[in-house]
Amino acid sequence: MDQRELMTLQNYLQEYGQQAEIFVNQLQLLENGRLEAHAAIESLEEMLTTENGTVLLQIGGGASVRAKVMEPEKVLLAIGSEVVVERSNKDAVEFLKERIIEMEASQKKVADALDRLRAQMNEINKRIESGYQQAMASGQNPG
Repeated sequence: MDQRELMTLQNYLQEYGQQAEIFVNQLQLLENGRLEAHAAIESLEEMLTTENGTVLLQIGGGASVRAKVMEPEKVLLAIGSEVVVERSNKDAVEFLKERIIEMEASQKKVADALDRLRAQMNEINKRIESGYQQAMASGQNPG
């Protein structure tokens, strides 16, 4: 294995590492979305069961306020592309459950792709290591 081939393999390894990082970020975004959807479902269901209609509303930055929901049966729901529709509480919960299923399927696809990429990275690492060992055995300077 010559030095040019080793450099090419190292470049592939670096590119694959960057792609792996993108996949890890996608997995984190999907997991965050899934957790948010679960929390929203819990809040929507809780709104229907509270006696006085008061719920704990997160307003961002770790801050929450107690809020009285005037119409717990009506929910404004973002369905994508900045489109918001009004749905019943029950329909909103069903929509969120379907979204969770879609996110879980996407997570599986991304995780599978990440596993394949990591397997390729391991193979490249083995080839690089083998190339360095060959170079050392023959007395060449690999880098």
